[in-house]
Amino acid sequence: MKQRIIFAIIMSLVLSSMMSCWITFINLGPGDQFLNQWMTAFRLAWPVAGIIAFVMGPVIHNMTRRVVSLIS
Repeated sequence: MKQRIIFAIIMSLVLSSMMSCWITFINLGPGDQFLNQWMTAFRLAWPVAGIIAFVMGPVIHNMTRRVVSLIS
């Protein structure tokens, strides 16, 4: 359980920071408000991404195992 929680925290941190940065950059471009808007988007995205990673992690792991067994 500890590994699952730590995985969800790290995975959601990386994904939400990178995706919120990219989408904010696409929407605003590099400007004066970029960093502020990015951090706002990140703060909103990270908790949701953490919950999704925690709940869906085992499901996706099982799906991956099935796909790999089919193509192996």
